[in-house]
Amino acid sequence: MSGILVAFIGMVVFALGYRYYSKFVAEKIFRLDPNYLTPAHRYNDGVDFVPTNKFVLWGHHFTSVAGAAPILGPAIAVYWGWLPAFLWVILGTVFAAGVHDFGTIVLSVRNKGQSVGTLAHRLIGQRAKILFLFIILILVLMVNAVFAWVISNLFISYPASVLPVFIQIPLAIWIGYAVYKRNIKMLVPSVIALAVMYLAAILSSKMEWMQIDLVQWMGGEGSAGIFGLGAVSSAFFIWIIILMVYVYIASTLPVWKLLQPRDFINSHQLVVGLAILYLGLIFINPEMTAPVTNPHADTPWLPLLFITIACGAISGFHGLVSSGTSSKQLDKETDARFVGYAGAVGEGILALVSIIAVATFFTSTADFSAVYSSFANANADGLGTFVEAAAVLAGGIGIPADVAVTIVSIIVVSFAATTLDTSVRLMRYIIAELGSEYKLPILTKTHVATSIAVLSSAALVLLPEGPKGFGSGGYQLWPLFGTANQLLAAISLMLIAVWLKRLGRNYAVVIIPMIFVMVMTLYAMFQQVMFEWSWAGTEPNTLLFVLGAIIFVFAIWIIITAFSVLSGNAQQNIDD
Repeated sequence: MSGILVAFIGMVVFALGYRYYSKFVAEKIFRLDPNYLTPAHRYNDGVDFVPTNKFVLWGHHFTSVAGAAPILGPAIAVYWGWLPAFLWVILGTVFAAGVHDFGTIVLSVRNKGQSVGTLAHRLIGQRAKILFLFIILILVLMVNAVFAWVISNLFISYPASVLPVFIQIPLAIWIGYAVYKRNIKMLVPSVIALAVMYLAAILSSKMEWMQIDLVQWMGGEGSAGIFGLGAVSSAFFIWIIILMVYVYIASTLPVWKLLQPRDFINSHQLVVGLAILYLGLIFINPEMTAPVTNPHADTPWLPLLFITIACGAISGFHGLVSSGTSSKQLDKETDARFVGYAGAVGEGILALVSIIAVATFFTSTADFSAVYSSFANANADGLGTFVEAAAVLAGGIGIPADVAVTIVSIIVVSFAATTLDTSVRLMRYIIAELGSEYKLPILTKTHVATSIAVLSSAALVLLPEGPKGFGSGGYQLWPLFGTANQLLAAISLMLIAVWLKRLGRNYAVVIIPMIFVMVMTLYAMFQQVMFEWSWAGTEPNTLLFVLGAIIFVFAIWIIITAFSVLSGNAQQNIDD
């Protein structure tokens, strides 16, 4: 089957979903009010609450939720065949992710810009709120570890991408001051910044002296590094430390200084990157050489498909961004449809091209099966396969292979870095919230909470031993990240359903995807915790077992409480 035809079908479904379904949800279910005073105006503090143009905010929102997950998850899930991955991405985006991301923004805006974790208290009770906050805390901690691991490995594998990525930081700060201090429009400066980044990408791809290759600087892969580590492990350690210092600074700065302008640049990267890949797809017109379905899979697709592709179909982390940062910057309530639902569609488009790139990369089905010979191999090689496959598509419009690889890796790193510092910012909020709850005022201090977030994230990615050697934490956490992420999405949908029920509105559009995601995720998590990660399982892992068991028990507790509320056995006050 032609890759172009697959892309066309997906795009049509996305367009119809945004045009008709999101409009129905906005007007009939959420009933958005253009005159409603949003928290960005009501609590404008110039730091977290900042009224923002919807296009700029969409850029921040999308790049914060995208990261590497909508690329990595689909690239792995193609293992079961391209059709199951394709169907889950397009249907999950339209009927689950769009409603979830859109709904968590509206729910937060209607409740003083509070996060879904805080709102759990008002909707389903104090105990559920504490349990929910702990689930969120564990999730964002895993997000920090996973994405720090991804970025560090990409810097090691593609050293030509390092300089362009770091150039983006001072450019974004310059744009922030130009826009908010001199009232200059953000579009032109951000396009200039992107051009500078890609010029640096071209030069660093062609000139080795511009490549920040720590491994080669230490003598190569077989050489000794620092602290008794090899060169590769030493480079990994150094990049993790640099990343942690960066996210500490980035997550404590006012959003207008770095977060918003950098994310606006990255939104242009999305447009440029997708244009390159889809144009390349049109010019090359490749066939889908991956199997439609994989009858020889060693791991069943049900229920693992629905946790392997999280971002790109539905993701609980999106609800944290929607209610944690995006809701605090919403200029008009009616902008929530564009920011939330269109943000989910943008991620679906990214996930779709990831599927097509990988599924058309191999010359034959036999070649695909040789690389994707097992689910473990798919997990290990998925991201690298996408980078190489995307470079092939970019070559369709004449971009040299080395430059294309650098640009693709820059896009992945930029999105992952945005997710990373947004996640650290969210973790700081949660630690402060728990500090207030348990009468520990020191935890409410910005730098104390941020230090805890950064140090614990670094420890989680560096200390666990595993198959990838030193720093295997991020690699090991990926399976648990998927299940925890989807559980969070299901619980967030449940909170929206409770809110809608209190207002006497139809909540079927929320409850149906909630039940589906909840059943699939609990099924997958129970299998993993009991039959894989426990001491009696096939792949015992104490770290995953303990974290997974805690999340599973907390989630069941919250679900029971929430269903009690939905059935009318409990009452909570709620704003409208």
